[in-house]
Amino acid sequence: MIEAEWWDYDSAAELAEAVAGDVGFIVESALDARDEALLALPGGATPLPVYEKLAKLKLNWKRVTIVPTDERLVAVTDPMSNVAMLARHFLPLGARVIPIVSEAAADYKAAGTAANARIGDLKWPPDLVWLGIGPDGHAASIFAGPDLDEAIEAPASRRAIGVMPDPMPKNAPVARVTLTRSAILSARTLIIVGTGADKREVLETAIEEGARSTLPVGRVLADCELPIDIHWFG
Repeated sequence: MIEAEWWDYDSAAELAEAVAGDVGFIVESALDARDEALLALPGGATPLPVYEKLAKLKLNWKRVTIVPTDERLVAVTDPMSNVAMLARHFLPLGARVIPIVSEAAADYKAAGTAANARIGDLKWPPDLVWLGIGPDGHAASIFAGPDLDEAIEAPASRRAIGVMPDPMPKNAPVARVTLTRSAILSARTLIIVGTGADKREVLETAIEEGARSTLPVGRVLADCELPIDIHWFG
């Protein structure tokens, strides 16, 4: 049974304020406990207002390491790059932002293996994994397609994997690298942030169906032992 608590907001600004406050608290708690924090954060448009508010918080950003939950197989200079967006917000504050993909790559499986090695030296588990949800039910870049089962069933030692979505998303028609299900569920804290009634219905269905869901996020969250905070507007 997936234990999830929904937090509903009257506006996108209210959601951004609340999530930024929660993430700030997670960072402060990690710094107090271990003198460092590791965050896995998403790309896309939904997190941007949160990142803008989060960047204004007076935190010891020099002790914070950030990795993307997933990445498109593009160069870091490409507008589709998730890590480039994270770097714009958090590098000026002194945070360490780690790319999991450094360039476009023809072999997405090899890119996943390289990403797994790249983050292998980080002190796992993350203090926070923040997931977004797509209208097709994908989470991070765990999409329907030929690599879904491998991303879901990867052992705990495997933190990242290359995936080829099928069908390919129209807004970013490229292969991806993503954290695996085991890496996501190893987090000390797991949150989901989203907007819109259609995507909410998708997520509610996925949670209800759990491991038998045809939606990737349902299988990602199935048997999750963490309580999940879901922040939603719309």
